[in-house]
Amino acid sequence: MRVGRDTGFQAPLWRAIAVYRIAALTYATILVVRNFTHYQRPMLAWPVLAGMAGWTVFTTYAYANPARRNPPLLVADLLLTASALAASVPIVGRAALEAGKPTLAVAWHVAPVLAWAVAGGRRGGIAAAVIMGATDLIARAHYDQAAYTGSVLMLLAAIAVGYLVRLAEDAQERLQRAVELEAATRERVRLARDIHDSVLQVLALVQRRESGELARLAGETEAALRSLVARHAAETVDDRSEADLMTLLGPYASASVTISGPADPVRLPAPAARELAAAVGAALDNVGRHCPSGTKAFLLIEDEPGEVVVTVRDDGPGIAPDRLAEAAAQGRLGVVQSIRGRVADVGGRTTIVSAPGQGTEVEMRVSR
Repeated sequence: MRVGRDTGFQAPLWRAIAVYRIAALTYATILVVRNFTHYQRPMLAWPVLAGMAGWTVFTTYAYANPARRNPPLLVADLLLTASALAASVPIVGRAALEAGKPTLAVAWHVAPVLAWAVAGGRRGGIAAAVIMGATDLIARAHYDQAAYTGSVLMLLAAIAVGYLVRLAEDAQERLQRAVELEAATRERVRLARDIHDSVLQVLALVQRRESGELARLAGETEAALRSLVARHAAETVDDRSEADLMTLLGPYASASVTISGPADPVRLPAPAARELAAAVGAALDNVGRHCPSGTKAFLLIEDEPGEVVVTVRDDGPGIAPDRLAEAAAQGRLGVVQSIRGRVADVGGRTTIVSAPGQGTEVEMRVSR
């Protein structure tokens, strides 16, 4: 049961239930006054009516606080209201009830059903409606069409309110997600603008003023960064959706990087796909940084039933034994943080196989 949730749309519903209780209590009081002389024990009707009034005041304030909307309060609400219904048998009298006189809690007994529907959705509302409807029928002791109609209407009201609550929760969640996406998109656009006005301008200046290897590296870096900025500026971030890993890895293809993978999209949760793509970028960056010019890299994506496997392999000089451990000890955490750390953050694992003269293979596995 979804109790205690402080969602903005629920507050008006709880206020509406409080107003209904007050109106139903007023109606019940009028009926008691009108039928007082027909009761078997009329003097006992006033304490029950006073208890109903006190409980109405208490629940009005109790349900107003989300922290108090807990199962004990809801169960107590249901039991006390059922007790007021059951008290009608000795107070009103079996004969009067069978003759069609209303119970003491007439209409007022629907309030806890509505409360259960708001707090627990359709299932909670249906459960409360069945309990309260059965109690009402037993108290009336006659099972005609009018008695059944009241119980059915109460059940339908519980279903309708529970369904309304679910729709409102979904709408609020979608609205919150849209607000988050808009904020993330605005921040990405701002960062892209700042990068364009600073880093890209510097790289372009270096490319114009320098020559040789430095100018080439500056040009490649500028082109890669412009592609990254353009893609991310238009990209929206929805951590609850899925992303196509092949689309994220596509920009890494070049004359020195060959990508092989399924023709169909490789779907992963968006956070896992982004982190895995960033880890692949770090692995390819290590190839370009530590291997001789012209070294080929091969990127293989395997879409298996339970996991996605991405392998980055190069034909470079390889890594000397214990070199990764030495780099980590020296504080150079590129492989540890940029590759293994990213994959581990999304519940995956990384295996690095390398030997001098035999290239390096980085295998990253991420479960679905």
